[in-house]
Amino acid sequence: MALKKYKPTTPGSRGTILLDRSDVTTDKPERTLTSKLRKHTGRNNSGKITCRHKGGGNKKMYRQIDFKRNKFGIKAKVSTIEYDPNRNVHIALLVYVDGEKRYILCPKGLTIGGIVESGPEAEIKSGNALALRDMPLGSTVHNIELTPGKGAQMVRSAGNSAQLLAKEDELATLRLPSGEMRKVKVDCMATLGELGNSDWKNIVWGKAGRRRKLGIRPTVRGSAMNPVDHPHGGGEGKAPIGGIPKSFTGKRLGRKTRKPKKASSKMIITNRKGKKISSKA
Repeated sequence: MALKKYKPTTPGSRGTILLDRSDVTTDKPERTLTSKLRKHTGRNNSGKITCRHKGGGNKKMYRQIDFKRNKFGIKAKVSTIEYDPNRNVHIALLVYVDGEKRYILCPKGLTIGGIVESGPEAEIKSGNALALRDMPLGSTVHNIELTPGKGAQMVRSAGNSAQLLAKEDELATLRLPSGEMRKVKVDCMATLGELGNSDWKNIVWGKAGRRRKLGIRPTVRGSAMNPVDHPHGGGEGKAPIGGIPKSFTGKRLGRKTRKPKKASSKMIITNRKGKKISSKA
């Protein structure tokens, strides 16, 4: 995946860097694997805004992704590689030998006509899905389950991968993209290889209108507001924030939000900062 730089023929194109998407083979998704996606614009079930700066954006359909990879022992051929508006990584349409079609997250190096498989007998190569117990140490993996059979929950973003470091009894040790060292049950499924579209992080959108089409609204600084609107607001000219920085709702910034007695803390060896997490649960 290469980057495409634009000539500064307009103010909006000056400095703009986008993906050329030369590896995307079609712009029409598989209709049987799409469903209507209702917009929530950052609101909860009572209509209250719980996530600011969301709204608008182009209409889009949801692509149903196979995060479980539970079709064991049946080979599938890569039919298309597609853009998914709901995530930053591309997706691949698999056609199994029995005729079933499924979408998966597209790993790096997977091309049209490639053969992938899942299950304990699958070959050790990029795109194949196996349980962690069946993978060799040092393997690069993505799309990792936290609970066997629930479906992948970790390492699903463009360019990301984790490394399998050790296996002991019924637990495997993984180094996640954040640097966190974590234990996962060896029966959890994962997909070999690194996720593609790694240049996504280098995009320069160029203008606000391009972000608005993605459903992202403007962010206003708290210090530019009135006192009634934000804890940082008010004052003459450029006034200091007045003490400890606070969020829009008045909560102190920089405070740890992870529960000290969270049950899954016992599975974390070291956090992303290299510090050991207390295992008191």
